Amino acid sequence: MHRPLSSFCLLPSSFLLLLLLAGCWSRESPVDSGNQTQVLHRSLGADVAELDPHIITGLPELNVASALFEGLVGEDPQDLRPVPGVAAGWDVSPDGLVYTFHLRPDALWSNGEPVTARDFIGSFRRVLTPALGADYASMLYLVQRAEAYHRGELQDFAQVGFSAPDDRTLIITLEHPASHFLSLLSHPVWYPVHLPTLEKSGPVAQRGSRWTRPENFVGNGPFTLAEWRPGKIIVAKRSPFYWDAAHVRLQAVHFYPADSVEAEERAFRAGQLHLTEALPVSKVDAYRRDQPAVLRISPFLDTYFYRLNVTRPLFNDRRVRQALSLAIDRTAIVEKITRGGQQPAHSFTPPGTAGYEPPPGLAGDAAAARALLTAAGYPGGQGFPAFDLLINSSGNHRVIAEAVQEMWRRELGITAHLVNMEQKTLLSLRRTLDYQVLRSDWAGDYLDPAAFLEIFTTRSGNNHTGWGSQDYDALIYEAARTQNTAARYNLLRRAETMLLTEAPIIPVFHYTTVRLVHPAVRGWYDTPLDRHPYKAVWLEQ
Repeated sequence: MHRPLSSFCLLPSSFLLLLLLAGCWSRESPVDSGNQTQVLHRSLGADVAELDPHIITGLPELNVASALFEGLVGEDPQDLRPVPGVAAGWDVSPDGLVYTFHLRPDALWSNGEPVTARDFIGSFRRVLTPALGADYASMLYLVQRAEAYHRGELQDFAQVGFSAPDDRTLIITLEHPASHFLSLLSHPVWYPVHLPTLEKSGPVAQRGSRWTRPENFVGNGPFTLAEWRPGKIIVAKRSPFYWDAAHVRLQAVHFYPADSVEAEERAFRAGQLHLTEALPVSKVDAYRRDQPAVLRISPFLDTYFYRLNVTRPLFNDRRVRQALSLAIDRTAIVEKITRGGQQPAHSFTPPGTAGYEPPPGLAGDAAAARALLTAAGYPGGQGFPAFDLLINSSGNHRVIAEAVQEMWRRELGITAHLVNMEQKTLLSLRRTLDYQVLRSDWAGDYLDPAAFLEIFTTRSGNNHTGWGSQDYDALIYEAARTQNTAARYNLLRRAETMLLTEAPIIPVFHYTTVRLVHPAVRGWYDTPLDRHPYKAVWLEQ
């Protein structure tokens, strides 16, 4: 899942200013009040673009949607292993192809109606409807004949590997065994949606429908949508209809979008936030020294990188793309700028992901970068036109981009113009390939190297580079059908070597989460995917 949604993007300064001013006239801060009333205040990073679980792609959206919806399985708050969700249990056939899920009789929508197996099947059909343009539709290709239906090669959805013998039984038949299948089911693209509610706002496959507005919303998660003021606040209130409501201790979660890490940090100090999404890089050392109890730094399977649009003439030469990658001093970026334990990224997959070790990739080599640019016809950068590098509107993204911009100027003699924009606009330009170079990051959707490498296949809705290779696709396809782990990882390593050599992307560093956490927050554990089920979180005075 990408963090366009990113740990380096934070709260609208104007809104935080109102919060801070409000605190001046109140004896009790929102955090103090929240500790007594079980209302969690957390920042999101960038503002959310959408709350429809079938079309969201960013971590800010995921952070909200995971409170409002629940899939067949949930995640253990400490290690994210699959645990029962809407399904109280499941059976797996001996060949690993058929999963039979047994739905809870007390699983309800937030309007009190029962959640049924047919709700899930209708939702999966929606995801696979081409008109919706779901970026994550390919995640369902693991299901028998799902890809054929999505591509229009199969017209009868009844032939796709979903069936419901009754309202409480859902059967999913896979194309091939996949040990990580249950972990996939906690991703939002597998969440059910209440189709009668969608139909009131227009066609069910319509993007941008107002069914996700509070006055129309129906979900099935531990919380329901009470308020959404774009750019200001999203309020999720505890749902009395949730099957496990008795064990949900928070009464509400207040989510605040952000575009300033500095304002976010000030809001935390002023008692406006229990949790920040990130921290200004200039403040990391001070908190490490003076307030280590509230500084939380933990590993995170997420890679910060730049996408190159290979459909643009300037970047359709592999030598140019390699030169841009080789000219970046990644060690300097993590040691002098980010300073939060991040690791230089020479691969796209973070090392050690489920025991996988990626190939070495392109390390920094300015001399080799200059030689490649010369071979491409631009000696010393002569004749190389200036280009735009699109970044999120965030202080930390800009300081990183400024460092990369200077490295390219110094080592290659080329000019990159930095273009700031809000997240929603950036995502729109990314989907339509209306960019030259674009800041991105990708967080694993599950604990497996395939979570990183499958997105650059030609069939993936998350590629967004214009690059594709039948050889790459073939390696990923074969790896998915290989049960021996060592053999499978060898295939994935060959595929990643190809990706890094072709260089439609430039990995910069592997993330850590660097945030501030108030001591009152309980049930919030460091997890490698930075996911935290809110039903397990509470506040202690």
